[in-house]
Amino acid sequence: MLSLFFHFKFRVVRQKDSAAPRGGRGLALRRQHQGRPPLASPHLTSPHPQLHHRLTAATPHSRRRHGRLAMSSGGTKSTSSPPPPSPSSSLWLAPNPSKRWGELFFLFYTPFWLTLALGIVVPYKLYESFTELEYLLLGLVSAVPAFLIPMVVVGQVCLLTFLMDLHASLWIIIFSYVGNYFWTHYFFTVLGASYTFPSWKMNNVPHTTFLLTHVCFLFYHVTSNMTLRRLRHAIADLPEKVRWVTEAAWILALSYFIAYLETLAISNFPYYEFVDRASMYTVGSLFYAIYFIVSFPMFLRIDEKPGSPWDLPRVAVDALGAAMLVTIILDLWRIFLGPIVPVPNSKQCIQPGLPWFPGHSVEA
Repeated sequence: MLSLFFHFKFRVVRQKDSAAPRGGRGLALRRQHQGRPPLASPHLTSPHPQLHHRLTAATPHSRRRHGRLAMSSGGTKSTSSPPPPSPSSSLWLAPNPSKRWGELFFLFYTPFWLTLALGIVVPYKLYESFTELEYLLLGLVSAVPAFLIPMVVVGQVCLLTFLMDLHASLWIIIFSYVGNYFWTHYFFTVLGASYTFPSWKMNNVPHTTFLLTHVCFLFYHVTSNMTLRRLRHAIADLPEKVRWVTEAAWILALSYFIAYLETLAISNFPYYEFVDRASMYTVGSLFYAIYFIVSFPMFLRIDEKPGSPWDLPRVAVDALGAAMLVTIILDLWRIFLGPIVPVPNSKQCIQPGLPWFPGHSVEA
């Protein structure tokens, strides 16, 4: 009976260890004959991972012990996790989803007001019958939807997206307001420009230009944002000084191109006049480009970094700072370089003070 019992036990052990290597099976048999429990350690029974899994998965305790051992062994899985995916796969659009939505909206809104102003009113000369009211309505129809649509459509769904659209609009409102209220007088005294269409005015500047400038500048600055992002990705591996020079050269070129393009686009509107259009296209466009040389890199910074949102006071202060810097540069041009063409009372251009003070203004 005793021999039959050991013979039966020997067959059971052989069946259990049939997948194990020879050395591991012999060790299990010896421990079984000695009345000792078999070893569950994979280092003593088998180096194969399949057998290791079978042995350690026998009990919950062994599974927990194996898990602690694997965590403490410093495996490559736990230390070499792939980097998180980028929020934006595009090299042109903002990494911040809310800012990206706003930029795309302003970009796709541009054909509406551009077609209305330069595709309908100017080519068909509808302005010939316009009074002060029609000019004001043209500005309102062009500019107000750019502010209201994000408020109505997006503001009810995503407050963060609406706030980022509001940041962009507020920055441009402040910057373009300063540009119209103050810098337009540099166009009068330095570039020899004048407005002759009927309009209600503030500080001798038509209200319509305040409104149209807002949507124009939104389009310009969104375009600048996209090109600057693409450029930064393209030159990311270059030395820092080379990147800085390349970006500065691009901002200068883009600013001049946009200023020149706007001057050329409104050349068919006869009631925005210049003493010398050729000089305005070449030198005057460089003067106008000063606006964007300052504003393009500063506008890009708004809500650009995910997780670092701006608030309205910061947006307002940033826009006012950019406007002040442009004002200083324009006035230095007025004092040291003077007008680009002979204008009435041109001697007043180099007088102390500012061009919108009494005695400096040229009637538009």
